[in-house]
Amino acid sequence: MLIDAHAHLADAAFAEDLPEVLAAARAAGVARIVAVGETLEDARRLIALAERHPEIAPAAGLYPTHLDPGALEAMEAFVRAHRDRLVAVGEIGLDRWAVQDEALLARQREFFLRQVRLAAELDLPVNVHSRSAGHHAIAALVEAGARRVLMHAFDGRAGAALEGVRHGFFFSVPPSVVRSRQKHKLVLALPLSALLLETDSPVLGPEPGERNVPANIGVALRAVAELKGISAEEVARATTANAVRLFGEGVLGRCG
Repeated sequence: MLIDAHAHLADAAFAEDLPEVLAAARAAGVARIVAVGETLEDARRLIALAERHPEIAPAAGLYPTHLDPGALEAMEAFVRAHRDRLVAVGEIGLDRWAVQDEALLARQREFFLRQVRLAAELDLPVNVHSRSAGHHAIAALVEAGARRVLMHAFDGRAGAALEGVRHGFFFSVPPSVVRSRQKHKLVLALPLSALLLETDSPVLGPEPGERNVPANIGVALRAVAELKGISAEEVARATTANAVRLFGEGVLGRCG
């Protein structure tokens, strides 16, 4: 049984064939998919999708390029109202590639920390984006005293990631690991006890430019196993157990 810890199932790329995509994931051994959102519209769609598809474990959060205070307030209200149906607050975080203006970066950090504090208040983990901002995101999370953290598709240095591991953070590995030296180094440096699997569907697949799908979780699984020199079965057991440690037993849903 595998858990995809981060995918964008509300994305338009799945508007026409989501049931088939989910069926293929089940056939590939995926029991649950943590479906993250970027906007309030995404969050509402994921709650609705989860009612129809038990594989979907919804999360809600405001993506770091959305910097309207009204949008943040609306998202905070939504998360509070739907706390019992969510498995995480996310996708939230920092992005110093898309946002470079110093004033906007300061607002981005404020929005991030507000959502981190909300997650802690509601006893939910955070699903974190940190493009070109790995060190900054980990430092902010440590400063905030965050405990239940998933750093998704981390693109920073292994040394920065190890600081996160020291604070109990988890790191999820996408299928793009097969074509990324940085991800290779990350997997080799981090203990298996800190790793989860993700797809980040519809992006970060094994082939650049092609739509990624949750069934490709097996690509990440086999890559981690090969890099670690252990069996795929051991990686599957460990990463699923790690996902339960992070998200709670509820992540297993009716598939557990």
